[in-house]
Amino acid sequence: QVFDAGDYFGIMQVEEVDEEEEVDEEMEEQFKKPNPGNGPCFKVIVTNENGLQASNPNSVFLVDHAWTFRAEHARQQLRRVPGLLHRMANLMGIPFHGEVPDEGSIEQVLQEMWKYNQTYQLSQGSAEEKVPVWYIMDEFGSRIQHSDQPSFAAAPLFYMPQQIAYTVLWPLRDLETGDEVTRDYAHGETDRLIRKCVLLPWVPAEVLDVSCFTPEPPDEHYQAILAENKEKLPVAINPPVYAKDKVFKVFTDIQQVLNNLTHPRFVFTDNEGEADILYNFSHFKDYRKLSEERPEVMVNQFPCENLLTVKDCLAAIARRAGGADGPRWLPRTFNLQTELPQFISCFQQRERRGEDNHWICKPWNLARSLDTHITNNLNSIIRHRESSPKVRDCGFERDLKGRAEKLLQRKRIVLYNLRILLHVHTMIIHYVGFSNTDSPEYSAVQSFLLLPQLLCVSSLARALSLLLVQMTSHKNTDGSLIPGHLLTVKRKLQILHIFKAFAELFQAASSKPAPLGICDYPSSRAIYAIDLMLKWDTSRDGKRIMQPQILEVNFNPDCDRACQYHPSFFNDVFSTLFLDETDNCHVTPIV
Repeated sequence: QVFDAGDYFGIMQVEEVDEEEEVDEEMEEQFKKPNPGNGPCFKVIVTNENGLQASNPNSVFLVDHAWTFRAEHARQQLRRVPGLLHRMANLMGIPFHGEVPDEGSIEQVLQEMWKYNQTYQLSQGSAEEKVPVWYIMDEFGSRIQHSDQPSFAAAPLFYMPQQIAYTVLWPLRDLETGDEVTRDYAHGETDRLIRKCVLLPWVPAEVLDVSCFTPEPPDEHYQAILAENKEKLPVAINPPVYAKDKVFKVFTDIQQVLNNLTHPRFVFTDNEGEADILYNFSHFKDYRKLSEERPEVMVNQFPCENLLTVKDCLAAIARRAGGADGPRWLPRTFNLQTELPQFISCFQQRERRGEDNHWICKPWNLARSLDTHITNNLNSIIRHRESSPKVRDCGFERDLKGRAEKLLQRKRIVLYNLRILLHVHTMIIHYVGFSNTDSPEYSAVQSFLLLPQLLCVSSLARALSLLLVQMTSHKNTDGSLIPGHLLTVKRKLQILHIFKAFAELFQAASSKPAPLGICDYPSSRAIYAIDLMLKWDTSRDGKRIMQPQILEVNFNPDCDRACQYHPSFFNDVFSTLFLDETDNCHVTPIV
């Protein structure tokens, strides 16, 4: 609560010098404009006549945060919080003279803010509470410039008694009067190319000479993942054999299973030690002990399945299926932690060719679209890398989105985002499908059941002959109801291509021994939800097709909607996975 920064620092505006005036090179280098924003250039300097000593405990300062937000709420806050847009526009040098927020000024702030944003993440709480928080320091903190040899360091501090976050600012060396206060915007990055990429929001540069090729990580990468996850691989066992009339004891911590599994050959037990089936939500780790002591016990997970369910690993192993460029069903994907230069080179090349540059940015370890963003702002993409490990998919097709909007206006539906559930038993894969249209822009197709006729079709050939989807009533964009009707999707939905993509994915994932691939443990079973999109593409014979694009694979997905539509859902799941019985089950074999 001691506001003494003015006793030590001053903010100086640097004015541009006329070209005709002579300025020595040293001064020109000192006052050139590296700072963020389009407005006047400001610098923070030490004004105290005694300077600052790094060893003095009073040389530690707190900087207020002018705006704290989560990325998905930024636009709404700029519209609704009184004075926020005006303050941010002034801080960023954006002209704004009105009192009522206008969309043009809001959009400018949203574009420019990535030059000012800082971030932190709570280490405890729910998944929603762990979503990264972004903040912009006040006018003093935001005017501290970058330097590769910084004079100060800064870090966020969450002060629990006040429930407020500050930025702590402290000197790295002794400073004299007139010395500039600077910090390293790429703190911790030592590789010259990575630093160049990280500093692009403030120091524009081209990295077109970097290859976009993303090779598969070395074997040591997968060994490190196994060690980090503390997963112990099983010993080799023979496939278990059970009596045909055996009643299996199920130990589970999943409430949906407890509420919906009613099959007579499965009973629940609270004793994990006597269970025949372990069906848990939490990740199982010690497969070695299980395989040595209780090899007959089945488990609803595969060893090393994180190679599928963690997004950066999924991209790496999926590339095994399609050569250097990867398979056509894999969106162009980059790991921003390890492949940032390749991504920026790809982005700049697409920009030069005039191609659409919208990318999906998502964390590798969160679900339900948390901390997931669609943007064509390169600065935003680079800065999002700081909040948590991210992967980038070039999976947003404006062509399909525009077509979907037009068809919706004609009260017709285009399925563009699907979720399909796979039941995996070694390499016997079955599926049941649902739409996953959670975008508010497409409320007309929310909660739409994908291909209900297919769920009870046993013959794939028959399913492919003619696909008719019985639509239920949905709300139109104006709130009116869309009447139920039939939609022919024989040419629109290439279901065989989707099945083929799934088969290739799992074949690639199991093509190498664990930990380089998923372990083929005979007692493992699993259900995965695969989210995919359909994009317009051209086949090898020149025909326009919808190409499936696999976005992610989810472990232990939420099956609440499946249970609502099919009360026997978990009976079918358990029959398929643990009894090897698919008769009268709503599943279709794929492989």
